[in-house]
Amino acid sequence: MTMQFKEVVSSIVGINQTLRMQASRAVNLSLTLRNWMIGYYIDAFELRGSDRADYGDQLFARLSHELMAASLSNCDKRQLYRYLRLFRTYPQIVGTLSPQLQGYLLAEHGPDKVGTLSPLLNAPPDQLASQFSYSHLEQLVELDDDLKRRFYEIECSRGNWSVRELRRQITSLYYERSGLSTNKNKLAAHVQGHAEHAATTLNVRDPYVFEFLGLKPQEVMYESEVEDAILDNLQQFLLELGHGFCFESRQKRILIGDEHYFIDLVFYHRILKCHVLVELKLAEFSHENIGQLNTYVSWYKKNMMQEGDNSPIGILLCTHKKHSLAEYALAGMDNQLFVSKYQLKLPKREEIEQFLAAKLLEAGAANE
Repeated sequence: MTMQFKEVVSSIVGINQTLRMQASRAVNLSLTLRNWMIGYYIDAFELRGSDRADYGDQLFARLSHELMAASLSNCDKRQLYRYLRLFRTYPQIVGTLSPQLQGYLLAEHGPDKVGTLSPLLNAPPDQLASQFSYSHLEQLVELDDDLKRRFYEIECSRGNWSVRELRRQITSLYYERSGLSTNKNKLAAHVQGHAEHAATTLNVRDPYVFEFLGLKPQEVMYESEVEDAILDNLQQFLLELGHGFCFESRQKRILIGDEHYFIDLVFYHRILKCHVLVELKLAEFSHENIGQLNTYVSWYKKNMMQEGDNSPIGILLCTHKKHSLAEYALAGMDNQLFVSKYQLKLPKREEIEQFLAAKLLEAGAANE
């Protein structure tokens, strides 16, 4: 059999693409199963741990500390809650475990104990674990409604959506718009025709995949590392301004409904006699972000205000490349009062924006 030169090139390119796709699926599957198993053990301990009462509300903080000390990546408190939710949302993933991983299951908390969903809402385990990356599943588990979640599973699978596309369709209320549309097929065709598709090759710069593989080249600056560096300096920056900030908490966990949320920084202002909540977003300003912060401020006003306290204040810090922006969020506070009284004691927007710009330049220099 003879071959043309172009056939040789075409065959090698095809083999390379096929094996890269297999590698991508294998890494994503391993990462998903690891996170699912972490959630499995947390669930088992919460239900049957002999010493679980000794940990109480500190369980996630202490577990996170121990796991990160053992060099496990992405095991902060926020992620541990997500892993638990992954397990509870998708118990059927147990069906994809290899015999070796099944050996780690506990006899009293095994596959027959994880529960089942109705056939309509039960996505095939192999599709969940191999077709969807962990980043996809992280978006899906945030949906409380089973039918809505199944809708996005099907549409995401059908269109091979990227994670960003899945997030965009959820936030643009595709499910709700489909319910209101008289011609659902036409809407679906329009959405799928304009959707962003997932990459078919392994993206080793994905922070989950990257850290899971244990790759730590110095030239890569993760978003989480930039965020941590800025928050570290921001905390000291606000304390040194001399405006009366007293540090209270970092990554403060609050419960709204049945969802846990984490506030980046919490201060108490001794002069204004109010809490100041700070959220950092390494992205452009959006009304979603200010709405989220205002929700935190409202929660603090309802649940944390003491007699003699004034209404809490939120500061939203947004960054986009070298641009930075500071916005304030108020809950039930008179704007005029804020301008006349609070603006005198809080750092000016320009001060914070200059600080953010400087830190972003430092991060960029470290990344070069």
